[in-house]
Amino acid sequence: MKNNRIPLLYMACLLLVGVLMAAIPASNNSGYQVGDTARDFKLKNVDGKMVSMSDYKDAKGFIVTFTCNTCPYSVAYEDRIIDLHNKYAPKGYPVIAINPNDVQLSPKDSYKHMQVRAKEKSFPFPYVYDETQEITKAYGATRTPHLYVVQKQKDGTFKVAYIGTIDDNSREPNKVQKKYAEAALDELVAGKAVSQPNTKAIGCTIKWRQA
Repeated sequence: MKNNRIPLLYMACLLLVGVLMAAIPASNNSGYQVGDTARDFKLKNVDGKMVSMSDYKDAKGFIVTFTCNTCPYSVAYEDRIIDLHNKYAPKGYPVIAINPNDVQLSPKDSYKHMQVRAKEKSFPFPYVYDETQEITKAYGATRTPHLYVVQKQKDGTFKVAYIGTIDDNSREPNKVQKKYAEAALDELVAGKAVSQPNTKAIGCTIKWRQA
């Protein structure tokens, strides 16, 4: 009798796992690849204004960063994201930070909390909220932070030039050996192709809205 219970228990466990997995929103793996044309967006900034890439007439491109208030990795990278903006905005590549997290699953990522965080850190760039997660899914971001460098084309569209992480050490900035995002941006500013256009984004999984 005991032997018969083992396979039954095993099958019950498999069934439970299947149900739980089905309940987890699938991450989007069909987003942009390097070389794709990235869509523009119109998202609400912490100052109440709507922000689009097309608003920046003189920009050569953008550092589009999916980040948030709550992820330890995002918090650890905040100062480096500010540094990226301060270094490359004058060269034509400003930062636009996008919070993708669903507020129901992550209440401290609410718009009001975004306003507080932006003020605390004196963000010099827009910090916008992708409430519907439409833009996050279109880009294919899966982590916070997840960085996309896009380059403006002659026809006004935006081509994805780099996707991935900022550098190789999230926890200890003073021990960073490879600054992937800076290397990509330096090559773009110099009119060169990005030699390492893809790296793995390291961070917290995005909190997807429940279906």
